[in-house]
Amino acid sequence: MEGKVNMGTKCKTIVVPLFISLLLLPLVFSASSDGLVRIGLKKRTLDQNSRLAARLESEEGTSTRKYHLRGNLGDSDETDIVALKNYMDAQYFGDISIGTPPQNFTVIFDTGSSNLWVPSVKCYFSVACFFHAKYKSSQSSTYKKNGKPAAIQYGTGAISGFFSEDNVQVGGLVVKDQEFIEASKEPGITFVVAKFDGILGLGFKEISVGGAVPVWYNMVEQGLVKEPVFSFWMNRNLGEEKGGEIVFGGIDSTHHKGEHVYAPVTQKGYWQFEMGDVLIDGKATGFCSGGCAVIADSGTSMLAGPTAIIAEINHAIGATGVVSQQCKVVVAQYGDQIIDLLIAQAEPDTVCSQIGLCTFDGSRGVSSGIKSVVDEKSGSMSSGVSGEAKCTACEMAVVWIENQLRRKETKEHILTYINELCERLPSPMGESAVDCDNLSSMPPVSFTIGGKAFKLTPEQYVLKVGDGEAAQCISGFTALDVPPPRGPLWILGDVFMGPYHTVFDYGKMRVGFAEAA
Repeated sequence: MEGKVNMGTKCKTIVVPLFISLLLLPLVFSASSDGLVRIGLKKRTLDQNSRLAARLESEEGTSTRKYHLRGNLGDSDETDIVALKNYMDAQYFGDISIGTPPQNFTVIFDTGSSNLWVPSVKCYFSVACFFHAKYKSSQSSTYKKNGKPAAIQYGTGAISGFFSEDNVQVGGLVVKDQEFIEASKEPGITFVVAKFDGILGLGFKEISVGGAVPVWYNMVEQGLVKEPVFSFWMNRNLGEEKGGEIVFGGIDSTHHKGEHVYAPVTQKGYWQFEMGDVLIDGKATGFCSGGCAVIADSGTSMLAGPTAIIAEINHAIGATGVVSQQCKVVVAQYGDQIIDLLIAQAEPDTVCSQIGLCTFDGSRGVSSGIKSVVDEKSGSMSSGVSGEAKCTACEMAVVWIENQLRRKETKEHILTYINELCERLPSPMGESAVDCDNLSSMPPVSFTIGGKAFKLTPEQYVLKVGDGEAAQCISGFTALDVPPPRGPLWILGDVFMGPYHTVFDYGKMRVGFAEAA
C-alpha cells in the first residue's frame, strides 16, 4: 500500500518501508490451559538497513502498497493460534513450514493479498534470495509439481516464479496439497533487507494470482477449523516481547474488551466494507458522511486515505511538511472562484470542470489534459503545474472549502486555511514526521464503523523510532487516492488493527472490531 507530512518542530522526514521486519528469533513453544498451541515470537527495534532501503525505494519512485484494484474458541483441537512478531509497530509476521519433513519460513500474514509465496532454491540471480530461507522441492516427499508461471507486483517490490503444491503447516494445522508460488526472482531493495521470507495472503480468492485457492480456504474446506473465522490481536506495547497472535478457527476472548461491532463485507477480494464519517477531535469532517469504502489490511503498516482528508488530519496534528506548489497555485488563482461557485450552490463534482481545470465525465472530474506552457525563449514553465496536478489540487480544494463553508467561515479565513493545508500535503513517498514532545496536544482521530466511532489517540496513531533525544516520531496516516467508482478507498492497516482486535468472519462475510485487551 502505501506518504505523509512532517509535524511540530522541524524533524527529518523518515521513510518506513511497508514490508519491514525483524531478525528471526528462536521459537518459544508453550501450551496454555485452554489447550491452544501458541508460538511465541520476539521483536527488535528498527534497524538502519530497513530505513536505508525505504529511502532508496522512495528514490526509485515505488509506492508503499500493492493495491491494483481489480466468539468462543470451541474445541481446542479445532482452533489454532500463530504468534506474530511486531517490528517497531510497523509489521507483524510469524512462522509456517512447507513440505515433509517441514521447511521453516517467516511470513507476513496479509489480509490484503491472497497468495502464499516463499523464495525458491531455484532463485539464482536475485540478491534477496541469498538472505532468506528457500524452499527445496527435492527434499519434500509430499511435493507435487505444477509449474504454472506466476508474478505479483507489490508497492515495495515484485516477485515472480512458478506454482508448486505441497503440505503447509500453520501452527499445528497441516493444510494438504496447498498451491503456492516458488519465487525465483525478487528484484528491488525491499526484499533484500526484509527479514521475512514470504507472504501468506488471507484475502479472498477473487484477487488470488493464478486463481490459486488461498491457504485459509483450504483450512476451512479440509475441516481443520471448527468455525470459518480468524482474528488478529496485535500487541502495540513496545515494552513486551510478544508481538501478538492470529487465531484461526475462532476468537480468543482474552484478546479484546467488550463486544465486537461488525460491518458486512461489501465487495469480496480484499476484506472491504463501508465506513462512516471521519472525526478529528470529535468534529465530523463530512468526507465520508455518505459512506466510504474501506479495507482491513494486516499487511499495511499505516492507515491510508484520500490525500485531501489526510492533509486535514496532518494539519490538525501539527504537520509541517513539504509545500505542494500545485495546490498553492490553484488556491491563489482559483480559490475565490471556487468559493463563489459553491456559495452559488454549484454541484461540487462539477466545480473544477466549470473553471476549466478538469473535464466532467458525467460522474466526476477528470484531468482535462491541460499542459504547462513552456516559454520557448526562457525555457521555463509558465505555471510550473501540469493539467493533471491542477485538476487533482482543485478537487482537494473543493472538499476543503466545502467543509469550511458549512462552518460559516469567511472567505479570507477559508483561503488562509486552505493555503495552510497545501503546505501540509504529504510528500510523494515519505511519511510525515511529528514532534514527539507534542503528542499530548494532538487531537484524537476517529473512524465510524457500524454506527460507532473508533477513536485513535496520538499515542496510537504515531509510531516512535529510537529512544531518548534521538527518538523520532512518524504519523500513522498516509495518502492513497483511488478514483471512483472504486474510491475513495481507505485502508485500515496495523495503526488501526493494533488498538482494535479484528475479526475476519468468513462464514457470515463480515469484519468486526473491539477494543484490544
